Amino acid sequence: MKNLMVMAAFAVFGLFNANAQEVTFGVKAGVNFANFSGDDADNLDGRTAFHVGGVANFGISELFSVQPELLYSAQGVEQTFEGVTGKVQVDYLNLPVLAKFMIADGLSIHAGPQVGFLLSAKAKGGEETMDIKDELKGTDFSGVLGLGYQMDSGLNFGARYNLGFSNIADSGEADLKNNVFQVSVGFMF
Repeated sequence: MKNLMVMAAFAVFGLFNANAQEVTFGVKAGVNFANFSGDDADNLDGRTAFHVGGVANFGISELFSVQPELLYSAQGVEQTFEGVTGKVQVDYLNLPVLAKFMIADGLSIHAGPQVGFLLSAKAKGGEETMDIKDELKGTDFSGVLGLGYQMDSGLNFGARYNLGFSNIADSGEADLKNNVFQVSVGFMF
């Protein structure tokens, strides 16, 4: 399944590269405000973490482009129980493929699907840390909706919401979905 996703991503990159008016590449980093939703996500507090990665922008026209990204994203939740704060830290390699629409000079909206590949998952409580990667699914599917602004210099700013579509719990009994609000700064070369 992972090989199929990688091959599909390369095919998309190649297709847009052949037909694009302008191709630019860049980097971005920012802060994540992550949380879980679902039937088993009661009484959980969000985790503040970060994301960092690369961006490619394939300009189809002056008003429309396709923007695939490859991001390392630290996500998860926190919970305080009887004075002890516990954390669930899940780290993903996310691949969003976004349709980007220019709505004003430098201002754009973007939306599209995202697939995330679980890199690590740990539960921490007090002095103990436990690897819980085997209790979570290896892939996460979500939808992305956001707003961005790019200056003529290439410096850009963005805010987006990633709404989890798939249950990340590997057992059929739990219902947990990743939801992340991201604020980022980047530079297009």
